[in-house]
Amino acid sequence: MINVALHGAEFFGKHGFYPEEQLLGSKFVVDISVDFEPQGDLHLDKLADTVNYEHLYELTFQQMQHPRKLIETLCQAIIDDIVKQYPYASAVSVTIKKLNPPMKGKVDFSSVTITHGI
Repeated sequence: MINVALHGAEFFGKHGFYPEEQLLGSKFVVDISVDFEPQGDLHLDKLADTVNYEHLYELTFQQMQHPRKLIETLCQAIIDDIVKQYPYASAVSVTIKKLNPPMKGKVDFSSVTITHGI
């Protein structure tokens, strides 16, 4: 079993329940973890035989461009794209942290984690 992951990928997005959040936007930090069995002989040193973490970043970047009210919806859309691109993934986990969420007091971040598979 192999695990490929991204930690602390930063994005700007206009996600949030309140209209002000969708107007002003905020910063998000995304962690992605993908477990899978290798698709070929790793000794051959081919990118096609693994999960490309640069591609994980690009999939996430594309989803961040589409405003959503719920972080859960965004999280699931990222997972759906990863599973579609890498059907041999046995588990995919995505955590999205919204930095400085609109609260009455100081909160570093709120977060949602969804795990697909095992």
